[in-house]
Amino acid sequence: MVRQPSINAQNRPPLTIERIIEAALAIVDGQGLGRLTMRRLGDALQVEAMAIYHHLPRGKEQLLDGLVAHVAVAPADPADGADWRQALRRWAAGYRERLLEHAGVLPLLVTRRNPAALASTTAALRELLRRGGVPDRAAAAAAHTLLAFVIGHVALEVRGTGDDGATTAAAAGPDGPVDWQARFTTALDQIMAAVAP
Repeated sequence: MVRQPSINAQNRPPLTIERIIEAALAIVDGQGLGRLTMRRLGDALQVEAMAIYHHLPRGKEQLLDGLVAHVAVAPADPADGADWRQALRRWAAGYRERLLEHAGVLPLLVTRRNPAALASTTAALRELLRRGGVPDRAAAAAAHTLLAFVIGHVALEVRGTGDDGATTAAAAGPDGPVDWQARFTTALDQIMAAVAP
């Protein structure tokens, strides 16, 4: 007997890598990285877990690499006509927000070997710095520094912030809770002051 597809299966969008990554990201964002399993992902997509392997033959390893690439790739936009320093500030603030929004992927970003995931972001930062008159070698170092700063700051911020967004006692200083936004802006100002064409 041939099994007929259910009505839900007939109306469901086709399974694609993009759809798989988005569903996995929703699980990680909502339930945490530890709750991401291929079975749970299949349930979220309304498919058998084995159907996912057709698109991701390396299985969960390829899925985790895809999550890193999806979250980590955020090139600076040099085409908006703004001053290069303002464009870098906008990129840093936007990248911080992106990483905070997908904080569950952050452990993968800092521990998995996926240099290609950050390559386009680093290259775009470097190009923006070069267009601003920063010499190539200094632009490479500054791009790396900016990227490392944002990722590192967010890692500390996430570690010092509870699930409800309240600052934990461990993150509070002698003056009370940490103002992560102010700390980020102050440190970014110091880094930007050090970048000179």
